[in-house]
Amino acid sequence: MYGGFSKNIFRYLGGRNRPYGFSDFSAKFHRLCGAFCQRSTVKYPSLDLPTMPLCDFKPVQYKGMPKDRILEIRKQSYNPMTLKATYYKQPVYIHQGYMQWLWDTDGRRYLDFFAGVATVSVGHCHPKVTEAAEKQLRSLWHTTNIYMSSPPHEYVEKLAACFPDPLKVIYFTNSGSEANDLAMLMARLHTGNYDIISFRGAYHGGSPQTLGLTSYSAYKFPIANGFGCHNTMCPDVFKGPWGGKNCRDSPVQTVRDCNCAPGCCHANDMYIEELKEVLSSSVPCRIAAFFGEPLQGVGGAVQYPRNYLKEAYRLIRQSGGLCIADEVQTGFGRTGSDFWGFQGHGVIPDIVTMAKGIANGYPMGAVVTTKEIAESFAKGLHFNTFGGSPLACAIASSVLDTIKEDGTQQISATIGTYLLTELAKLRDKYEIIGDVRGKGLLIGVEMVKDKESRRPLPAETLSQIFEDIKDMGILVGRGGTFGQVFRIKPPMCITKEDADFFLAVFSHVIQKYAELTS
Repeated sequence: MYGGFSKNIFRYLGGRNRPYGFSDFSAKFHRLCGAFCQRSTVKYPSLDLPTMPLCDFKPVQYKGMPKDRILEIRKQSYNPMTLKATYYKQPVYIHQGYMQWLWDTDGRRYLDFFAGVATVSVGHCHPKVTEAAEKQLRSLWHTTNIYMSSPPHEYVEKLAACFPDPLKVIYFTNSGSEANDLAMLMARLHTGNYDIISFRGAYHGGSPQTLGLTSYSAYKFPIANGFGCHNTMCPDVFKGPWGGKNCRDSPVQTVRDCNCAPGCCHANDMYIEELKEVLSSSVPCRIAAFFGEPLQGVGGAVQYPRNYLKEAYRLIRQSGGLCIADEVQTGFGRTGSDFWGFQGHGVIPDIVTMAKGIANGYPMGAVVTTKEIAESFAKGLHFNTFGGSPLACAIASSVLDTIKEDGTQQISATIGTYLLTELAKLRDKYEIIGDVRGKGLLIGVEMVKDKESRRPLPAETLSQIFEDIKDMGILVGRGGTFGQVFRIKPPMCITKEDADFFLAVFSHVIQKYAELTS
């Protein structure tokens, strides 16, 4: 039904009067002039389509492996899991990137609003970061922590300065999964306890240990893993049983009615009661830790009631546990108001984990904790061959400098708030946009069958909207239990013009769906 939009939106190409599918037209058009919505001298039917912002950067012409050969290799030689995770019916073949832009092998330009899952923090191939990487590559690629070298020590000092006391001791890893795995070990060693609690709907990694923290059936395998891990109800004020329009620390609130008295939050109280129930029934009286993202990432930018983490941290510490903030997606200024997501909740964790944006896409992660917890970890020997290499630390150090020099945290706050408020207007206009939420440039748009039931929009429709957004020149992500949430997490270098283009494309696609289903 909705697919008719993609199949019939264009009927003319190059003077030939015959039907063209959206993808057919798009492919031919892009070969001529880049992105479908890009400004161009090429003549095509006027349909009041959004115009892609100009970009002065000129990518090199692609001369690599043919697309059909790439796909053949992926099908034959890659693990089948890789193909399972590949986006879009027709995969996007990325060739080059610069700041907020990506180009495919046909020269088509895309506005990247997913940033490799919130990983490209300051921009693809940012000139300053690229220069730092090139300089270090000419000096020393790799040596391990059994030797001393300058870049890791310079970066440790710089990163520690970004944290409040007593979070000043750092251990480097290669990924977020590895960082979270290590945080689990540290918590168990320090407390002498074993059980760990995380939220339902959380994603904390794919290693055998972190799979216990990850509460998504799609990521689970029919084997024993994650011993000692338990889940409590995610305090989702849109989809959960409790929540209202005054719960979030966000420029945009849910549309659900809220009858709370001034200064009180019934939803917060009820979700805390659920945590108390888990503590009293599902775990021993003494636990090791509580894991929580300041905003759920894969879960779809889920936000909690304002005071939830304060209350949860108090309860966890009363039970002997450590409080661990997973900042893999929320750190380095992405939430706009704060450099770290936990700061927006008015709490100080015992351990903080990070990865993704730490090195703008270069594989790196870190665990930050207190001196006392770090000393407990030193009871045994742990060695990481690649974690904190000179190259990784030189890149990460340049990212920290660039965040400050380019003002990316302020961009996240300003452009992110603008996107949220404008998306909320679309939510109020269209029945299928159930919720808009987030902080800074970590935004979720939850698509529903209707606002009253809050049931997910059918998967086929979601996929078609997703495809059409891509065909109009924008890459976004998907998340949530049913893939019903569009995840908007662009590099933190986007402009208001970029934001307006995204809003125009998203509005255009939703409007066409509404017309075809009315």
